[in-house]
Amino acid sequence: MAFCNKLGGLLRQSVSQSSSYPMGSMMNTARYMSSKLFVGGLAYATDDQSLKQAFDTYGEVVEARVINDRDTGRSRGFGFVSFSNSEAASSAMSAMDGQELQGRPIRVSLANERPSAPRAYNDSYGGGGGYGGGSRGDY
Repeated sequence: MAFCNKLGGLLRQSVSQSSSYPMGSMMNTARYMSSKLFVGGLAYATDDQSLKQAFDTYGEVVEARVINDRDTGRSRGFGFVSFSNSEAASSAMSAMDGQELQGRPIRVSLANERPSAPRAYNDSYGGGGGYGGGSRGDY
C-alpha cells in the first residue's frame, strides 16, 4: 500500500510540474511523434533521397533517413520517414506497408521513441574486472 501511495505522489508531482510547460509545445511534440514512421526491409541500395521520393505522394516529408552501419557505412536495411502531420503519416503507413520498394517488400509502422536513459547494466557478466584477472588461490 505504501508503494501505491508513493507512486500516486510521484504522478501528482509530475503532472503539477508539467503544467509549467506551454500546452502548445506539448501538443506539437505529440503531433511530431505520431508522424514519424519506421520503415523496415529496405534494399541496401535505398538511400535517403529514394526513401523520401517513395513517400512524397502521401504528404510533406520533413525528413527521410536510412540508417547506416557505423563501421561499414552500408545500410542496415531500415530507416525513418517523418511527415509534417499525422494524417499524412497514417495514410502513408496504410498504403506502403507490404508494398515493394526497389524489389523488396517493406514494413511500415509508427516509430517508437527511443528511451533517453542509457541501457541497463547486464548483471550476467558480473561487475568490475575482466576475464582471467585476479588470484586463483591455488598456491
